[in-house]
Amino acid sequence: MLAFSAIAIVIDYTEKVEDFVNKKVPGSEILLYFRNFIPYILALLFPIFIFVAVIFFTSRLANRSEIVAMLSSGMSFKRFLRPYFIGSGIISLVLLFANHYIIPKANKSRLQFEEKYLWNKSYSKDDNFHMRINPKEYIYLQSYNPESKTGYRFSYERIESTTITKKITADRCVYDSVKKEWKLFDAIERTNEGAKETMNKFPLTSRKINFSPSDLIEKREQKQLMTSPELNRFIKKESEKGSEALTEYYIEKYRRTASPFSAFILSIIGACIASRKVRGGSGIHLAIGLLISAIYILMMQFSTTFAIKGNLQPLIAVWLPNIIFGFVAIYFYRKYSR
Repeated sequence: MLAFSAIAIVIDYTEKVEDFVNKKVPGSEILLYFRNFIPYILALLFPIFIFVAVIFFTSRLANRSEIVAMLSSGMSFKRFLRPYFIGSGIISLVLLFANHYIIPKANKSRLQFEEKYLWNKSYSKDDNFHMRINPKEYIYLQSYNPESKTGYRFSYERIESTTITKKITADRCVYDSVKKEWKLFDAIERTNEGAKETMNKFPLTSRKINFSPSDLIEKREQKQLMTSPELNRFIKKESEKGSEALTEYYIEKYRRTASPFSAFILSIIGACIASRKVRGGSGIHLAIGLLISAIYILMMQFSTTFAIKGNLQPLIAVWLPNIIFGFVAIYFYRKYSR
């Protein structure tokens, strides 16, 4: 972990050093940034580190014939694996807590640094933005410019039951951050009161509408900034607004729980594979372990890609590698316990 952290820091530093110099970033802030960068990068591959460590340790026991001695003395294979179950279980619980609460807080400081010194500007969500303010009010924007706080092709609708009682359209809207209201240019307001309908035109009018520019701006890697309770509240809030682009947030939510379980599953697989003495020693075991790690990572990438680009449910996409490797762990356990 220390070696990988050092390599990751060097690579990340070489990519950003030009920005550090151009923007004259203080050295103390750079050190603080990399302090928060380490938990982020380690959490991504922590189950793989545990897997390789288990294989390395168990393989050395097997090559010294210590496992053969234990099993020959009457110890069952199940009893031999008990420390692995306990150790990997404790590590998984620690990682579970860290994924839900500790690492998001570290990510917040890291991403605030990147937003301040490395990112050129914020960007709006996708064009053709629809949002439900409450069960009766809806807005639409064709596009939004976060730099000028200006939206184009604005539309506001108030719906009672199945009837549109009020509709406001405007070519352009600008947010007034002092008065907390929107200025509408070339606006048309239609009001429907049963059989009576009225229409008014305004070159310029101001309206207080319950949404702000923050609702229209997409923060980079926003899902990594929030602890799990905050993430759940965000998903609920966006769902109530009618937002459909929540797949990545659901993936992040489920990944925080699935990743610790993968550490447990991979530990059992590693212990079973490395418990047999083979020609080639630890090198063969490590090679098999790295191959399995690569397959696991590829499977995770494929499943999450299908969830984002296709129709695969995020819950299934995140847990699918664990389910498959869980059956692999059961197979190896039964095979080597004979």
